[in-house]
Amino acid sequence: MRSAVVLIALLSLAATGCSRSQKPSNILYSAGDKAIVGPLVYSVTDTEVTQQLGDEPNPRNAQERFYLIKLSVTNSSSDDQSIPTMTLVDDAGHNYTELPDGAGVANWLGVVRKVRAAQTEQGVVVFDAPTKHYRLRINDALDEKEIAVDVPLNFVHERMKALDTNPAGSQPPGVVVPEKK
Repeated sequence: MRSAVVLIALLSLAATGCSRSQKPSNILYSAGDKAIVGPLVYSVTDTEVTQQLGDEPNPRNAQERFYLIKLSVTNSSSDDQSIPTMTLVDDAGHNYTELPDGAGVANWLGVVRKVRAAQTEQGVVVFDAPTKHYRLRINDALDEKEIAVDVPLNFVHERMKALDTNPAGSQPPGVVVPEKK
């Protein structure tokens, strides 16, 4: 009897030792929400999809489309922080890295970028990617969990801008306007 208890205990320990540890869950924020990654707080404030950068046709044509993502990055620490490179990830898991040249893009954040202690930087990051739904991965690819912001094809702010240009009472489909008090 005692050997049976010992055998069951050993098998239980062996089974526990062989089990996989669960990967930490991924965190997905909505565009416009504050996404916190360490001391940095990100907020995607607008998106634009275009075939060219700036007013003049770009000598380097987009392979697909240029995705311009406007964001703000706030440093909540007392030390200067680097803003890391970001990646667009589609629903199939394909990655698209930031373009290293944002010539022609107003307020381009650049490649080497820092945000001073207790300050906010605002600007645009640029990607060349097919037209689809993405999430903007804002943490290092080596991190165990992915922290990302959902980047819809039609950004909510665009629908709200459309509301401003329509006469009173006519609203774009899907837009709900809160009642004024």
